[in-house]
Amino acid sequence: MIDVVIFEGNEAHSAVEEMLICARRAALQDNLAKLLSLPEVGRVFLSTNQPEIAALAGSEVHIEMNEAAPADFHFGRELLRLVQKHQMQAVICLGGAALPLVQREELAEACRRVLEKQGRYVTNNVQSADMVAFNPAEVLSRHELPATDNALVLLLRYDARFEQNLMPTTLGTQFDIDTPSDLLVLADSPFGGPHLRKALDELQLDTTAVRRLKDVLKSNYPDVAMIGRIGAPAIARINHNFKVRLRIFSEERGMKALGRLDRNEVVSLLGFWLEEIGPDRFFSYLEQTVDAALIDTRVLFAHMKQPLSDADRFYSDLGDYEKVQNPFVREFTRAATQSKIPVLLGGHSLVTGCIWAFVEEIGCMI
Repeated sequence: MIDVVIFEGNEAHSAVEEMLICARRAALQDNLAKLLSLPEVGRVFLSTNQPEIAALAGSEVHIEMNEAAPADFHFGRELLRLVQKHQMQAVICLGGAALPLVQREELAEACRRVLEKQGRYVTNNVQSADMVAFNPAEVLSRHELPATDNALVLLLRYDARFEQNLMPTTLGTQFDIDTPSDLLVLADSPFGGPHLRKALDELQLDTTAVRRLKDVLKSNYPDVAMIGRIGAPAIARINHNFKVRLRIFSEERGMKALGRLDRNEVVSLLGFWLEEIGPDRFFSYLEQTVDAALIDTRVLFAHMKQPLSDADRFYSDLGDYEKVQNPFVREFTRAATQSKIPVLLGGHSLVTGCIWAFVEEIGCMI
């Protein structure tokens, strides 16, 4: 049997953050139903700082209240504490809204792979892991504890020398809910479990930009820009399913997992260019070269090395530039929103999981 540890801790300081939390809770309810139905799963633990989640989780889930503020939370220390407290042998750990579209069978296969061999870990992504399963769990006590789940994958692979086993690249293993742009894509799609679909319907999000971008993807050989932490699988996925000409500018892959973001080391060539010409000219040039754009803005924002709240990032994703406090982000978002071409702004998941969602929904229509 394998134990499950789910981490879901948030602290909303704005309406847009509360919106994301509501969607994450709905996704958590859907995933709990899948996990609890698996015969390979023993116990399910939910580590959270939100008492109200306990009522949603149900009696079959063990609630572990975490009083630490989100800024003080340390992933590795909390995971090791739970492993030792409950004497876990094999464990799956994931975020509350991680892999909201994963299929029950995909979770079952991950459990089987981990249980059949010690010294092995299973994950959905080499660097940006949303779910990690490993055996034995006590390996954590022999190494420096990772601050994040992304760092856990690196520990298991390079320090512990565990055998890596990647889950197949599917919509279920690639899509995550990290930002409002993920909600926009989901809201204009048929995907998601019953709780998540209900939450999305209640949010009544404006998905105009998503629909415009999908119309571009359906056409014959449009030019589409992908900017940010672009990986080869996403590029291949688009090329294999859409008649498009891609213009790719990939920078700072692994910036979080490698600690570059925390050390303020992120640097972007496009960021330097933006500083020189400003957002209006940037999007004017973009309009002259492509028919649509997907931009992972976190690289550009980190390059600017300015204090930036989650609310500013999230309002930018929604195109609500009037609510953004940071001057650069506000002007960048305004220029993107007013562009003649459809522009989607978001985080890493916009250029990974959202690509899988577009392909699954409309790839068969061309």
